[in-house]
Amino acid sequence: MEQPAHRRLEFSDHFSERAALYASARPAYPAEFADALAELAPRHELAWDVGCGSGQMSRLLAARFTRVVATDASSEQLAHAFAQANVEYRREPAEHTTLERESVDLIVAAQSVHWFELARFYAEVRRVARPGALLALVCYSTMRVDAQLASLVEDFYGGTLARHWPEERVHVESNYRELPFPFDELAPSARLRAASQMHASWTVDQVLDYIGTWSAVRALERQGGRADLERFATRLREAWGPADNRRTLRWPLAVRLARLGGAAQPSAQ
Repeated sequence: MEQPAHRRLEFSDHFSERAALYASARPAYPAEFADALAELAPRHELAWDVGCGSGQMSRLLAARFTRVVATDASSEQLAHAFAQANVEYRREPAEHTTLERESVDLIVAAQSVHWFELARFYAEVRRVARPGALLALVCYSTMRVDAQLASLVEDFYGGTLARHWPEERVHVESNYRELPFPFDELAPSARLRAASQMHASWTVDQVLDYIGTWSAVRALERQGGRADLERFATRLREAWGPADNRRTLRWPLAVRLARLGGAAQPSAQ
């Protein structure tokens, strides 16, 4: 197997300390979204889920590709990853992997690329992509909630937490449109656009668990702001109603696409 000349494992680590919560509390990507990405890949032999976290995207790709290599620099995240027979988890940075040259059909960075050293990551993308491979950068920003809760969540997100968000968060809020993207961009297919939204039916406790995975919440707590978090939780519970009530939440997905290393076309499904 081809070995990288240098492997860098230093990274912006905002999630390892709550890796178990991240694995259980984050929303799930739609199966239809993974279907639409797979449809655009030239072949279905190998997908690379880069910055995979606990494997939310990896397990979907596993049903659509013969093999999935899922990489992350966090050993704690990988320790809580979803096990699948055809998914191989590797503790490797996005910028330097042990993937073989021109071996990958689909490269997906879901809610992760804003943490990477982009120039070096893109160089690695070019190295491992099979001719005609698809690159997909995927992100989602704040959840959409009922109108009666929206201002409460927005005040906490953009007010209480404003100075605690890492600077990279701005790229998520702009749907990755401001990220350098040195490729000929491919317009999303109609099928992909139709599937570009996550949904969840959650109780208030599930929502608070999810909010507890936010990088800014952890920063707030480290800086002595636990009381601010508890105040928000109390207000949310009061506005929510009975604790077992379920409300529908939505997260629109943004995606940037490119076809790499040649003009190979997607294979028939």
